[in-house]
Amino acid sequence: MPEENIISVLNDILAKAIDEKASDIHIEPMENDIRIRFRVDGLLKGADKISKTNHSALISRIKIISGLDIAETRLPQDGRIEFNGHDMRVSTIPTINGEKAVLRLLERKKVLYSLDELGMDADNLLIYRKLIAKKSGIILITGPTGSGKTTTLYATLKEINNAENNIVTIEDPVEYKFPGINQIQINNKAGITFPKMLRSVLRQDPDIIFIGEIRDVETARIAVQAALTGHLVFATLHTKDAASSVIRLSEMGIEEYLLKDCILGAVAQRLIRIKPSGRRAIFEVMLGSSPQKDMKTLAENAMKLISRDVTTKEEVQKVLD
Repeated sequence: MPEENIISVLNDILAKAIDEKASDIHIEPMENDIRIRFRVDGLLKGADKISKTNHSALISRIKIISGLDIAETRLPQDGRIEFNGHDMRVSTIPTINGEKAVLRLLERKKVLYSLDELGMDADNLLIYRKLIAKKSGIILITGPTGSGKTTTLYATLKEINNAENNIVTIEDPVEYKFPGINQIQINNKAGITFPKMLRSVLRQDPDIIFIGEIRDVETARIAVQAALTGHLVFATLHTKDAASSVIRLSEMGIEEYLLKDCILGAVAQRLIRIKPSGRRAIFEVMLGSSPQKDMKTLAENAMKLISRDVTTKEEVQKVLD
């Protein structure tokens, strides 16, 4: 296929994804064709197919505009695309049928919610507001990819951002630019990593530190030390519930007595599909480093939505074990 036609094919895919408000685009080489799928409201949908003969040209086009190496087909690569005012994060991996590409659409003009608009019930919101008013310690936000953790953290930053606080974020990627907040974009290729930046940030007299994700023991240990030395630290983890976030840090090698001293609390969340369309968040908020008897779990909060006919049991089962 001529180059100009491949450009049109890719542009059409990207434009359609934006129109359908997709969060991700999957370009998947099958044995005899290429399958195109979009993730909308948390579910993969659609199965448009294009000729397998276009696979090499299509992947090469994606790599060219996202700054990737078109000659490298055996290793995963990561890059970025800007298309019609939308930022997209690109990931390619080799499969037995050729390279697969996934493009995540990042909301440059992300809707910035307030804490009151997130969907926490009154009791959880009261506990969470008490946690974020503290001057030191760690608050963990946990859940799988696409569960709304960044939205919750940005709503938190919106509430605590003022002239008296030196707030520094370390993000991958920066999804929203905050006036008055110092934001750092991770770039592993350039050596701008979470541990390196976190060490540097601690020399910048911060009051509040937002760590996009704790991915390794080095970052976890520095975050704990920051919390123990008078800083308020927010960080995300990928765990199934609030209590598991503390267990995860312990499994990384962080001593339990340190976790007990520094963890203020943890929030677990999921996005549930609702009637007739769209999604909303459910939360569980844990005070301290272990669950309390009166803590409402994700499942219990989901049941409230079922009882009010906001969602269905089937939708809840899709996102909760």
